[in-house]
Amino acid sequence: MRTPTPVVLTGDVVRLEPLSEAHAADLLAAAQDDEVWRWMPVPRPRTEDDVREMVRAHPGNPAWAVVHEGRAVGSTSYLDVDLGVGGLEVGWTWYSRALWKTVVNPECKLLVLGHAFEDLGAQRVLLKTDADNTRSRSALTRLGAHYDGTLRHSRRRPDGTVRDTAYFSILATEWPGVRDALRARLRAAGGPQT
Repeated sequence: MRTPTPVVLTGDVVRLEPLSEAHAADLLAAAQDDEVWRWMPVPRPRTEDDVREMVRAHPGNPAWAVVHEGRAVGSTSYLDVDLGVGGLEVGWTWYSRALWKTVVNPECKLLVLGHAFEDLGAQRVLLKTDADNTRSRSALTRLGAHYDGTLRHSRRRPDGTVRDTAYFSILATEWPGVRDALRARLRAAGGPQT
């Protein structure tokens, strides 16, 4: 597997641009709903300075701003890159709540997973979520990711409670089926067929 580097990924509905402080104003506008941040490992940003700090401290390598209709509406990133086993995690993904249950997430997943498997040569992509986040768990199941198990008592939430983390993965051998299912979902929704 090759080392991920910042790159622009372009679909029909979204453009993934390397995350930068230049996206701060748009991201702040997209981040206004507390429900978006309910399961994130950081509290909701309240100011552009909060967003800029979040970008500077972002653990992604690389991290992207999700741009839709000319505005940054969320972000996603690669985490925990392990060249030894050809693995990485797709995480820190969030979108403006107005875009939930639209073609934005399926197309973003098609772009970041396609880049990981087809361009970088990844053998495994990990996706994880708070075990109590039923919306995210359902989305990962619809994606075709395999549920690997739950790591109990794994991290502290911003509110001080402790979460269990549900782990999902997709292997390179499973990617063609996942890719085809994502394309079919996008076609059924009248969206892109990237």
